Amino acid sequence: MLLVVTYSRPARQALRNTCNRHEDVVVRRFGRAALFDATELGAFLALRLREGYGGDVQVEATRPFNEFSGAPEAVREAAMAYADRDSASTPYHAFRAGTEYPSVAAMRDRDL
Repeated sequence: MLLVVTYSRPARQALRNTCNRHEDVVVRRFGRAALFDATELGAFLALRLREGYGGDVQVEATRPFNEFSGAPEAVREAAMAYADRDSASTPYHAFRAGTEYPSVAAMRDRDL
């Protein structure tokens, strides 16, 4: 997929117009950004916006995140357990105390 992010009002308007005219290429809209299909038409639309608005449009190639191959098992387990915690107001550092779940500092320093 192609992530198109806009940084000015005119570029945002052009992105909205493009998304409205080419709904079949748009995977998802986020206001200032949109995901386009990784097709030649998606690339053409993204590059056309980039050419028209220069640095006010950023285009990045992305790929969907596969939680089973993209994240370590310990991180997946910690996320599931934290989402299922007894009290929604418990911060993660207190929740993980006395467990084997990874610390925020450890996760911050490790690349996927």
